[in-house]
Amino acid sequence: MMAGVKPRVLVVDDEPGVRRALQRGLSAEGMDVAVAADGPSALRAALTGAFDVILLDIMLPGLSGYRVLERLRAEGVRSPVLLVSAKDGEIDQADGLDLGADGYLVKPFSFVVLVAQVRAMLRRGADEVGARVLRLGELEVDRGARVVRFAGEPVALSPREFAVLDALAGRAGSVVTKDDLLRAVWGDEQAATRNAVEVYVGYLRRKLEAVGAGGIVRTVRGHGYLASTGEIDAALDPARPR
Repeated sequence: MMAGVKPRVLVVDDEPGVRRALQRGLSAEGMDVAVAADGPSALRAALTGAFDVILLDIMLPGLSGYRVLERLRAEGVRSPVLLVSAKDGEIDQADGLDLGADGYLVKPFSFVVLVAQVRAMLRRGADEVGARVLRLGELEVDRGARVVRFAGEPVALSPREFAVLDALAGRAGSVVTKDDLLRAVWGDEQAATRNAVEVYVGYLRRKLEAVGAGGIVRTVRGHGYLASTGEIDAALDPARPR
């Protein structure tokens, strides 16, 4: 988090009173708060905005909080998610954490405890800030803001394309197999196949080529894909397929 920049928080709850109270309270704590009242609008907001923390109710109209969380993780959104719910069973909490939640708070809750959990998530995010910006030559992948730039100019990628690039850039110089990408980007989606990986790598390459960043994502025949720069290329076995 840059000095002077308010952390962005998305509050998702179908109860108007809860939304208003959390928006007022968190705003008073120095946070920039957006709200959503149902599952579909929460999903749209989280996919299009870079939030530092998402407070997500489970029982939502249109799409449950569990399904919203599942979709966000499948689309590569890594914003910390604190599930907030009246469901207090151990299985409910375990299900949420297994789907990728970073915390679980049972209603009714103490606002003081909620703020403490949010601030703890923000601190963890700040501790990871160095790892949130990956650079491959002139290509910059900002994991926190979910923004890609080449030579200082933004590159427009879909959430899925960003997730593919993020997975490759996070292991720059190493081969990433199609199965690795399936797990990292698609998670447990049953419809996902290796063909989907090929399709999205193709989409990503075309967009990178269009801005002059062609060659950064390469195919290693029989193995998978490699994100590389000229410096990395020089260290590779020259016999390795390009």
